[in-house]
Amino acid sequence: MGVLLRAWVYARMLGRDGLRRVADFATLNANYLAAELNKAGFDLAFPWRRASHEFIVTLKRLKAATGVSAMDFAKRLLDYGCHAPTTYFPMLVPECLLIEPTETESKETLDVFVAAMVKVKAEAELEPDRVKGAPYTLQVKRLDDVKAARELDLAWRA
Repeated sequence: MGVLLRAWVYARMLGRDGLRRVADFATLNANYLAAELNKAGFDLAFPWRRASHEFIVTLKRLKAATGVSAMDFAKRLLDYGCHAPTTYFPMLVPECLLIEPTETESKETLDVFVAAMVKVKAEAELEPDRVKGAPYTLQVKRLDDVKAARELDLAWRA
């Protein structure tokens, strides 16, 4: 219920014109990022489509060449202070990263994300095992995703 209430309040606060502006900025940010990543050598899953508020990068070629998966790549982005994109969704795109920049991101922040993506790609090509072991700089290191899903532990420990 809280999520719905926050969304409703945000929409009411922005109003009709504000919502249009927010949508415009989200679209602008997504298309800017898609163009910059494409220029940097990343494969867009649907290069002929204009991004609405999100777009998909496929790391299929990188995985074939280096063994680095989309999940490995996303976890390495955490070491660079970037929020990891959604991985493996939609499932019809192999090794995909679903990237959704919000309307509040500045151009500088988007450029930092592009630089981090380029760094991780270079690492994957030169030192794939480093990327496969990420993250390194966080308090919690690489988790066993299957075990975490099967043995869910939501207890708070101080």
